[in-house]
Amino acid sequence: MATKKSSAKGTRPRRYWLFKSEPDAYSFDQLKKDKKTFWSGVRNYQARNLLRDEILVGDGVLFYHSNAKPMAVVGIAKVVKAGYPDPTQFDPEDHYYDEKSDPTDPRWFVVDIGHVGPMKEPITRDMMKANDKLADMMLLARGSRLSVQPVAKHEWQTILKMGGQKESW
Repeated sequence: MATKKSSAKGTRPRRYWLFKSEPDAYSFDQLKKDKKTFWSGVRNYQARNLLRDEILVGDGVLFYHSNAKPMAVVGIAKVVKAGYPDPTQFDPEDHYYDEKSDPTDPRWFVVDIGHVGPMKEPITRDMMKANDKLADMMLLARGSRLSVQPVAKHEWQTILKMGGQKESW
C-alpha cells in the first residue's frame, strides 16, 4: 500500500525506517500512551542527516527496543511531521543539550512519529537473523549501531508479516 509522498525534494514512494530506543528511556508502550512524540536525542551525524533530509511524513517506522531482553521490533509507527530542529539541543536543563548548537544554524533534528500498533508478537533479533529474507538488513550487520536506519521495502513487509501487522495508512 505504498503511496507517493510530496516534499520539497519532489515525489517519492513511501520509505521505511527502524528507530531504536531503550525501553527504559522511551518505550513503545509510552508512545501508545502519548499517541505521538518527537524523536529527540539523536547525536550521530549520519542519523541526523536521515532525520533532516530523508524521512518524510507518511513513512513507516519499525520501533525497536534495543538494550533489552530480548532486543526486538515491538511495534510500528508512522512519521507525522518531517524533520525540524531538535528543541532539546537548546535547553541547558535537558540531557541532550548541546552548547555548540546555534539556533540560527541548528545541528540536530527530529521528526514526529505517531503510534500505529504493536506487533502481535515481538520480532526478536534472533528471529530476524533466522529469516533469509532479512539477511542484508542493516540492523543485523556486524557493528551496526545507528539509532535511525533505513529498512528496505521487502524487509518492512517481511517483519510486518512476522509480527501479524499490516500497513494501514
